[in-house]
Amino acid sequence: MKHKIIIIGMWAFVFVIAISARAASQNKQISAEDSKRTGGGNEIETRYQIQGQDREQVTSTTESEDDERDASTTEREDQDQEDREEINSEEHRSTVSDFVHGLFEVADREEGGIGQEVRTIAQEQDQSATTTIQAMEEVKTKSKIAVFLFGSDYKNLGTLRSEAAQTQNRLEQLDRLSENAKNEADKTQLQSQIQALTQEQTKIENFIQAQEGKFSLFGWLVKFFNQ
Repeated sequence: MKHKIIIIGMWAFVFVIAISARAASQNKQISAEDSKRTGGGNEIETRYQIQGQDREQVTSTTESEDDERDASTTEREDQDQEDREEINSEEHRSTVSDFVHGLFEVADREEGGIGQEVRTIAQEQDQSATTTIQAMEEVKTKSKIAVFLFGSDYKNLGTLRSEAAQTQNRLEQLDRLSENAKNEADKTQLQSQIQALTQEQTKIENFIQAQEGKFSLFGWLVKFFNQ
């Protein structure tokens, strides 16, 4: 009986040890799975963090590109403004020279008709070009500080407007004369010269408007006294 009790006790002890070992193994397996899930979660979180950083970097790059495009657009607008202000004196002289030369050719062929009137217009426009170029150079060479304080050179801008008005009158007169040309070739040449000088007058008008539109502290007062 005593031996049976000892054997039963030994089996009970082994059973408890086996149960304990199995429980420990299951706990270890559960911990490993939890750790794996946690690690996977961290991995996903890390991946989203990296993706978020990438998106921030892309957003930052896009904003930077937008800023560059805006700056480029502003620069182009400034350049367009400068182009409107800049009218090359030599190019103007060349355009007027071609205009005058073309009119003299027509005048020589139209002797006895519109020739003398065409020649007079050519001579007047040649003289006007000298005055116009001188006035433009005076406007351009005025210092930026003086322009900021007192505005553009309104006196010479007034001269430019006066010469532009006289040029327009000559172009209209020339257009009427072309209707009385002896042949179509002379009429076509006169119309071509009229068109070329009209385009040049548009550049001068843009130049005048750009200069008059510049901001100044006391420019309005100076402009008033130069009227």
